[in-house]
Amino acid sequence: MSTAPGAPSGRPPTPDVSVVVAVHNTMPYLTRCLSSLVEQTIGQRRMEVIVVDDGSTDGSAEEIERFAALHPGLFTTLQQANSGGPAAPSNRGLERARGRYVFFLGADDHLSPEALERMVTMADNCRSDVLLCKMVPIGERTVPTGVFSRTAPVIRLVGDGLPWALSNTKLFRRSLIEEHGIRYDESMPAFSDQPFVLEACVRASRISVLADKPHYFAVRRADSGNITFRTDPRVRLRCAERLFEATCRHFAPGPLRDAFHKRHFHVELFQLFGADFPALPEAARESVCTGAARLIGAHGDGVLERLDPRRRRTLELAWRGDVPALLADIAHDPLRTPPPPRVGRFPAVRRLMTTVLG
Repeated sequence: MSTAPGAPSGRPPTPDVSVVVAVHNTMPYLTRCLSSLVEQTIGQRRMEVIVVDDGSTDGSAEEIERFAALHPGLFTTLQQANSGGPAAPSNRGLERARGRYVFFLGADDHLSPEALERMVTMADNCRSDVLLCKMVPIGERTVPTGVFSRTAPVIRLVGDGLPWALSNTKLFRRSLIEEHGIRYDESMPAFSDQPFVLEACVRASRISVLADKPHYFAVRRADSGNITFRTDPRVRLRCAERLFEATCRHFAPGPLRDAFHKRHFHVELFQLFGADFPALPEAARESVCTGAARLIGAHGDGVLERLDPRRRRTLELAWRGDVPALLADIAHDPLRTPPPPRVGRFPAVRRLMTTVLG
């Protein structure tokens, strides 16, 4: 573990915002990510950046140290063995954070220059516990849109698009996180940010949205190496089970719980039966189908019928355990037909990043 040089004289003892960046093999995108933090108009006296390298092997560690050397006092750098997902490095970064607010930035992504300054200003003015800034996609990445239809000093848990925007790319009041001991579930290789964000939003007195212009640029890597896109469906199923456990823990049966369950049916469960499902061994396909059927049976009442016909058809087939029909359904869906092989810029990195099943 290494730590960047100490803060320059005159730096406030408590930064306005701590930015946590969990990194694992994200070159060359990491350079743009860290550059966008150096360029922030909030100024380096009011912010700190905690970069946690989760066992990178592609030069990310060296790039982190280069930025730390160029900008002493701004970067705190931590190194650890690869943990298999973003939860552990995010927790390590959170443990080191000192700011009044904490913001989590994906190591593939980057911010507009004024993003942090405008978010902190709005959060202070609105007394926000959680604040979302407008996201836009780069490449084939998808981002929520409904929640960013307007700037709002306060939004509801349900009714303003929040269930569709559960990534951790938000500004959180750190005292709220610490008061309730909110942390990432390190047993979840994928989706670990969603229970974290859900609990923070449930505990928050006020959730705000800054949506007048794009501030967060979400990048889909050319090699589709983002953790969600490269995790095996069997692992995603186990993680999806935790998502339903979280909503049931925070909400009694009723409209609030159903709204978040609809999101999980629409996104996480449906994506189990994407282009990678037919390539699984037969026993694995049966296992994924059985697990999904269990979740649909437990939580689908009042939710399944509210899905669009395409997703409802797929999940009904999974509920019935009809794997042959599922395979036919995928084969006839152009949006789920496996694309032709493409040679990414970092094939060796892709192999290293393949999730190892337990």
